[in-house]
Amino acid sequence: MNFDFKSYHLRGIHAETLEEKQKINQELKDFYNSLTEEDKRLFNLELQKFLATEMGRLGSDYQAIKNQVPTE
Repeated sequence: MNFDFKSYHLRGIHAETLEEKQKINQELKDFYNSLTEEDKRLFNLELQKFLATEMGRLGSDYQAIKNQVPTE
């Protein structure tokens, strides 16, 4: 299974209202609920990998920005 977590993530970030964010979350929940137990397991593994990758990227970006800020 190759689920495009990034598209949901970006849609959520760019949602203009709470209602729009809730609709996106419900869409994702409905998709998840339609999966077989084995697909849910794979989905969860891919989600963990996506989150770890994104957190690592955020940490790297933070360090790069922090290193560019002059210190007194």
